[in-house]
Amino acid sequence: MSSQIPASPERAGEDRDFVGSLEKGLAVIEAFDADRSRLTLTDVAKLTGTTRAGARRYLRTLVKLGYAEFDGRFFSLTPRILRLGYAYLASAPMPARLQPFLEKISEETGESSSAAMLDGDEIIYIARSATRRIMSVGLGVGTRLPAYCTSLGRAILAYQPQADIEAYLERVHLDARTRFTITGKQELLAALREVHEQGYAAINEELEIGLRSIAVPVQQENGSVRIAINVGTQAARFEATEMVERFLPVLKAASQAIRYTL
Repeated sequence: MSSQIPASPERAGEDRDFVGSLEKGLAVIEAFDADRSRLTLTDVAKLTGTTRAGARRYLRTLVKLGYAEFDGRFFSLTPRILRLGYAYLASAPMPARLQPFLEKISEETGESSSAAMLDGDEIIYIARSATRRIMSVGLGVGTRLPAYCTSLGRAILAYQPQADIEAYLERVHLDARTRFTITGKQELLAALREVHEQGYAAINEELEIGLRSIAVPVQQENGSVRIAINVGTQAARFEATEMVERFLPVLKAASQAIRYTL
């Protein structure tokens, strides 16, 4: 099992309106992911940092409401949980506004294109135009990946305030996803500075062997960056330098156009 899920920076003692039980309940839901689709009560307690008794109450509540199921040993989420994600998609126009731009990128490049936002220390895909499967695991809206070893993540991180970047580097654990993954924090900091200077992030098989991607930030009028867009492809199809030559102009044009829709 992986390490404990980090708690929210906001604590009940700092905000009288903060509902700690809701925070813990959401942490229980977030304990499940692609690598942990079935968890025992002990697993959930360990991952969320709560007691077994507390974890049992949250899990039993989810089961009773239809958001989870229990087979006598393992808990797992049910399709009903998709209602929570759909509530965001239905209420937020951003994915719908981004989709035509991503489809145009895919049409011009012949490759898959995605948009993502930073959520904690991970990126979350909010829109995608897929032309082919490029990773061993499927990518789609809602997919979460580490920020440090993805082009989308670096394109966003590089434009965050210096204090936020330093705090991120202080707490993040840089796992080696492949033999090419940057795992040194000073090396990652240098890579982020380079991204900021050149205006794009290129990843060469750091997330998964055989995968290359290039991303650009979408800067708002005030210069802040919440979203990045990318093109991802199989390494055998294009050399890293060729990706910059062929895809960067298309991405930059799309980023500039998207900027005026935010």
